[in-house]
Amino acid sequence: MIENIGPVGVIGAGAWGSTLAHTLASKGLKVNLWVFEKDLCQTISRSRENNIYLPGFTLHEGVHVTSEIEEVAGAGRLFVMVVPSHVYRGVAARMLAHMRRDAIIVNATKGIENDTLLTMSGIWKELLPAENKVKVLCLSGPSFAHEVMRAIPTAVTLAGPDMKITGQVQTVLSTPRFRIYTSLDVIGVEVAGASKNVVALAAGLSDGLLFGYNARAALITRGLAEISRLGVKMGAHPLTFSGLAGIGDLLLTCTGDLSRNRTVGMKLAKGAKLSEILGEMRQVAEGVVTAKSIHMLAKKMKVEMAICEQIYRVLYEEKDPLLVVSELLGRDLKHEMELESMR
Repeated sequence: MIENIGPVGVIGAGAWGSTLAHTLASKGLKVNLWVFEKDLCQTISRSRENNIYLPGFTLHEGVHVTSEIEEVAGAGRLFVMVVPSHVYRGVAARMLAHMRRDAIIVNATKGIENDTLLTMSGIWKELLPAENKVKVLCLSGPSFAHEVMRAIPTAVTLAGPDMKITGQVQTVLSTPRFRIYTSLDVIGVEVAGASKNVVALAAGLSDGLLFGYNARAALITRGLAEISRLGVKMGAHPLTFSGLAGIGDLLLTCTGDLSRNRTVGMKLAKGAKLSEILGEMRQVAEGVVTAKSIHMLAKKMKVEMAICEQIYRVLYEEKDPLLVVSELLGRDLKHEMELESMR
C-alpha cells in the first residue's frame, strides 16, 4: 500500500473524473474531487449529482467536492488527472506549487498537446524540477464512464516506469468490477489512448455514410496499424497496441454508441458543421483537438497515417467525407505488412 497516501485527489469533474472519484470513494477511500465550475461544485455538494456531465447518478458521500485546486493539491499524495488535454498544462502548473515532492500522478487524460506535441506525461516532465521525485503514470483502456458507474465489469491498463509504485497504485484503484493490468510502456499507452479518438472520428464518418460493417472493420484495423507505427517510432513496445489500451480502447470508441468522437464523425457525415456540433456538446471530444496534434506529429516523425491525415482535412479544411473515402481507397496498392523486413 502507498505510505501516507492521504485523500486521493481527482482533478476534473467530467463524466470520467466523477466516475473515478465515485469508484474510489465506494472502496472506502477519502476522495477530493476538483470541480472547475463553481456553480457545478455547489450543485454536486447539494444534490450529490453531477447534472451536467453525469446526470442520473448519485455520487458517493465520501467524495468531497471543491473548486479550490490548491486545497486538493496540498492534501494528499496520489492524484488522478482527468482534465481536457488543451487545459492540462495550466492545471498541472497550478498544482505544482502545492504538491508534495513524492506525489504520484495518474494521467487519465487522453490527448497530445497541440503546441508542443507532448503527451500528458511529457508535460509533467517539462514542468517538474530535476530534483523532484514525483512519479507519473498513465491509466487508459476501454472504459465508458456510464458503465463503470453501473459497476459493469471493466478492464484497463495502468502504465508506469516503476513497477513497485505502479503495482501499489494498481491495488489502490482496482475494485472487483474495475480490473487493472500493469505495463511499463507509458508512451505506448499514451499514444494509443490519444490516437484512437481520431480513428473513432473516422469510424463515425463511415457509419454516418452508411458504409456498413466491412468498412468499419477495415478502418479499425488499418487505424490500429497507423497508431502502432507512430507509437513504435516514438519508442513504444509493439505488443502494447494488441492490449487493452490499444485494440481494446480502439474497438470501444469506434463502435460504442456512448463514444463522443464517433458521434461527432456521424454528424459530420450528415453534413453538420464542426462548430455547430461542438457548440451542442458540453463534454470534450478529444479526437477533434488531437487530430491536429497527430497530423503534426506524424509529419515530424515521418510516419504515414493516411486515415488520421484525412480526418484532419475534414475537421480543419472542411474536406468532403466522400472525397476522403475515394482518396483512401484509391491509393497505390501495397502489402498489408512488410513481412520481408521481419525475416
